[in-house]
Amino acid sequence: MQLRNKQIRRKLWELDKFIFDDYRRQSEAQKVKPDTTEYEREFKKRIKMAIKILKPITDEATNGLRICRGKGNKSCLKPNEKLRLILIHQLFGKSNRMMSNALLLFSLMTGVDVSYKTIERLYSDEEVEIALFNLLVIMLKKREISKINACGDATGYSLIISKHYASEVQKLKEKAKEQEPKKKKAFVYKFALMDISTRMYICFGTSLISEAKAFAKAMQMLKELEIKVESIMLDRYYSFPSYVKLFKDSKIYIIPRKNSKLGHGDEWLETMKNFVLDTMNYLKEYFQRVNSENGFAQDKKLFGWKVNQKIEERIDTVLFCRLIWHDLINLFRS
Repeated sequence: MQLRNKQIRRKLWELDKFIFDDYRRQSEAQKVKPDTTEYEREFKKRIKMAIKILKPITDEATNGLRICRGKGNKSCLKPNEKLRLILIHQLFGKSNRMMSNALLLFSLMTGVDVSYKTIERLYSDEEVEIALFNLLVIMLKKREISKINACGDATGYSLIISKHYASEVQKLKEKAKEQEPKKKKAFVYKFALMDISTRMYICFGTSLISEAKAFAKAMQMLKELEIKVESIMLDRYYSFPSYVKLFKDSKIYIIPRKNSKLGHGDEWLETMKNFVLDTMNYLKEYFQRVNSENGFAQDKKLFGWKVNQKIEERIDTVLFCRLIWHDLINLFRS
């Protein structure tokens, strides 16, 4: 069947007028009310298991890891101690000074007794960055993840205590997607790609400028991991042929923009055909994007919506640590 531009426009009109409302009603009717008590019990069980495995899995991630350094003071911490310390710092959410004082309670058992400046420097430490990546790879291998049906989305974290990302985006709408480079940055944008079956993050990217730049960094990380994407669901921010072409060997599910047209290659044509000719099944796949929203909600409930760092590389490390905790907790999800 030959597809025409007017068919895309007609289908988008039907979506807004009829289909979205019908689909939402059907979804609500089929939705089972969650047992919050059971959810909290299961979540606590998984986080206890994540903490229990923290020592052996961080030892595995740093086994044989050595960085050649020039002249200067040698770190008092081994790579595995650095990795555990920075992850614990993020989990407890304490300031660097508070965390260094709290470590005194554990120093007799661990032999770790460091200053708040040492903790701060961990967020710019090359060994920590490599160890975090190694740890991510190990967890993905433990879940035998080599190909995925993925959902991807972006969220933001506040860098200024007086501004809340969600409320500011609501006020500014699309203007909040981009920040003027010369202004003081209020938010950091994070894009993360999730494997739907395991609810584990595969890769991520951050940017102080835009969601698009965060997405580009995530795609570079995905390339390094060499994981095959069989299908992917993205929101309307990515409803352009250029994004569809990035996933030539994948099925991609997006809702086209109102001015979308044909004539942008085979991948875009195939996506538009699936959208127009098999709309309800297409929407069923597309709305699996809700897993990304649920993942961000879980992360912000655990860690909050702020990042207490100002240097870009340290902001990136904070959000990498939070991603690691998310995957550690979901490592034991059945």
